[in-house]
Amino acid sequence: MITPAQCRAARALLDWSQQDLAKAAHLGLSTIRDFEKGRRVPSHNNLHGIKLALEEGGVEIGAERSGVSLRRER
Repeated sequence: MITPAQCRAARALLDWSQQDLAKAAHLGLSTIRDFEKGRRVPSHNNLHGIKLALEEGGVEIGAERSGVSLRRER
């Protein structure tokens, strides 16, 4: 789905704080913080929400253990 490292990298590409991502994904800040630090794995639905928010922000996320990149505008 998405790894903590991909999440951090995607946020960096978008210049989003953890709070920005939490708001975009409709999740609590502690969910994002704990996930990125490897303290816990969010539920499948929350992981999907994180990934979807980042993708809607303009990031392409590769398969697990793969990279992230900014989507090119057409």
